[in-house]
Amino acid sequence: MAVPSIPHKTPVALAVWRPARVPEPLISVIIPLASGEAEPHGLLSAMPDDVEIILARGGTRATSMNHAAEIAKGAHFWFVHADTRIKPEAIQALLGKLPREKATLYFDLRFDGGLFMRLTELGVLTRSRLLGLPFGDQALCLSRNAFRALGGYDERAIEGEDHLLVRKAHRAGLAVEPVGVTILTSARKYHRNGWFRTTWLHLRLTVRQTVLPLR
Repeated sequence: MAVPSIPHKTPVALAVWRPARVPEPLISVIIPLASGEAEPHGLLSAMPDDVEIILARGGTRATSMNHAAEIAKGAHFWFVHADTRIKPEAIQALLGKLPREKATLYFDLRFDGGLFMRLTELGVLTRSRLLGLPFGDQALCLSRNAFRALGGYDERAIEGEDHLLVRKAHRAGLAVEPVGVTILTSARKYHRNGWFRTTWLHLRLTVRQTVLPLR
């Protein structure tokens, strides 16, 4: 059932779909949107009927997802970027991993680009599996209790809020585990800004945030 957009004290608007007969769903799917970004109808239609869905529009990505989490009813929060494409087997694999109170779950990633994006996928796999540092485009999922205990996303971060959350999860002793299934995402940022430049900026931000102490 659709609920009208909810204005918040910051410039973030929330649109909520809640299953009619499931007052406390297992999963709340939280999808951040930039101002003016179209609703991801393909992603929305891929979601099962028994999950709560919250679209969070405006503000920074960290503030929008935090505000959505404030009203979310699910036992687990699943943060999914709008350009993600998810198949039913990915959802079933996630459900097979839940409930998990002491873990941050993530998906392996495939991009919709050419040869250079295959190199990026290898880098993502190495960073996630060997270093335990999945990023937000890998559709992070963790329990409501764990997310709130970690203090949510750091709203002081202009970018890299996902990396900081994963670092806090490690510090708190939460396992960071792959679901074991691949999801598809867009390579448009790499096409728009260039593969070398985008890769370098991501690497530089990751290193900088890794060496700085958590606040």
